[in-house]
Formats: sequence, structure tokens, C-alpha cells
Amino acid sequence: MAQRRKTRREEQETLVDIVEVKEHAEDFFERNQKPILGVLGAIALIIGGYFAYKYLYKAPKEKEAAEQIFQAELQFQRDSFELALLNPGGGYSGFLDIIDSYKGTDVANLANYYAGICYLHLGKFEAAISYLQDFSPAGEITPIMKHGAMGDAYSELNQFEDAEREYKKAAQAGDNDFLTPYYLKKLGLLYEKQGDNAAAVKVFQQIKDDYAKSQDGFNIDKFIQRAEAASN
Repeated sequence: MAQRRKTRREEQETLVDIVEVKEHAEDFFERNQKPILGVLGAIALIIGGYFAYKYLYKAPKEKEAAEQIFQAELQFQRDSFELALLNPGGGYSGFLDIIDSYKGTDVANLANYYAGICYLHLGKFEAAISYLQDFSPAGEITPIMKHGAMGDAYSELNQFEDAEREYKKAAQAGDNDFLTPYYLKKLGLLYEKQGDNAAAVKVFQQIKDDYAKSQDGFNIDKFIQRAEAASN
């Protein structure tokens, strides 16, 4: 539908409204000039400080941290978890030193995840949880990985309510054809371990309905049948 053209009277009224608003704004500014300028100055300082921090301080720190973490990542890939944490060699920093030395950087944040997984593999589950809690995930994959790993750590500590909570968070954090059914299956197995076979059936059935073509969905029928038999 075509927009109705304003009448001359309406245009004049609009112009009057604009002039009045402008005059009121000018009057307000004159009466509150000092506090307004003070606030604007503070905002300018904050914005300027942010960009100075980002480009003059944080960017070089990010680059340096990225160079430092390389060797620790190599040791991690080799399953040399203690070396990755503490002394990856070649004069490079381990994950723990990177976390301490490069606080506030994305690399230090990632090092928290690496450290958590290292401790998980080393059987130090409380330390694993602590570092994973400090990791701030982004995107669709890393939130699943964080909560899934925390579920594993809590499960190893026999803290099953906490493990259940984290596996649920992992399953709900994203829709990934590999990771989501993987942690749903762990949730179902946890229910079985606690004797809640009806809940296990429900979770296994969800894998069959939504992720039948996944690796964990391929043979999920036998898990459904086992949990159904145990619940009868």
C-alpha cells in the first residue's frame, strides 16, 4: 500500500515539534552542561582505554600467548599431559604458566580447558572441574565439550547428581551429530548405573529418534532393550 503524503499542515506541525525538541534539548544542555560533559568525558576515557587495552596491550599479549601455547598443545596431542601442564620443553610455557602469565587473553581462557582435560586424564578430577569451570566457551562446540568433560569428572568422583546436570547441559548446549548423542548416551548409562532404567530408556530413545545415523545411534537399540528389560 502506498504511503499517504503528509498535508502541509502536518508538515508544519512536525517542524514545530522538531524545533521545540531542539530548543528543549539546548535548554537542558545549558542547565546541565558540566555534568553532561563530565559523563561524556568519562565515556570517552572508557572507550579510549578499551581500544588502547585491546590494540596496544591485549593484541601483543594474545600473540605472545599463542606462540607460547604451541609446544604445550603438541605435548597434549601426544598424551603427555604432565609435560603439557608444567614443562612442554624448548623454553615454552605449560598450560598452567600460560593461565597465570596471560590472564584476560583468549589463549589463557583456552589453556583452562586444556588444563582441565589434562587433569581429567591424570585422574585429578577436582582440579579438572576447577579449571573447566574457569573456561568460558564460545560457539556451538566448546560448550558441549566443557560440560561433557565436567560430567565425566563428577561421574568419576561418584557425584552423580552433578554429573547428570553437566551431561544434560552438554546435550542441550548445541546440536552436534557426534558430541550431542555421545553425551546423551553417557547420561543414559549414568541413569542405568543409578537404577533409573525408565529415564535411561527415554534418553536412549532420544538418540534413536534424533541421531540414528550417528556413531552412538548405530547400535542404540540394544541399549534400549537392555534398559527396558531392567525396568520391567
